[in-house]
Amino acid sequence: MAEKSPARKRAKPSVAREAGAKYVAAADFKATCLELMDKVKTTGGEYVITKHGKPVAKLVPVAAPKKSRLWGSMKGSLLKYDRPFDPIDGEYDIERE
Repeated sequence: MAEKSPARKRAKPSVAREAGAKYVAAADFKATCLELMDKVKTTGGEYVITKHGKPVAKLVPVAAPKKSRLWGSMKGSLLKYDRPFDPIDGEYDIERE
């Protein structure tokens, strides 16, 4: 009669899990990629994609870049002149013959 082998204990992942992130196996991610991207866009959640129980990639929402305003966009980029209407010393192309 065959003896029963002792039950194997499932090994715990060697990598600490991130709080708030949902873990998805690579095969499941491949099947539901577009759906997960829509969820990330609407909810702002994060997904960690794993292969053989180890994290290999992270799906996170993209932070929208700030829109720059036209008015005031050059603030701080100009030099300060004490006397802006005084002539500048030097030779110019228009004065050459």
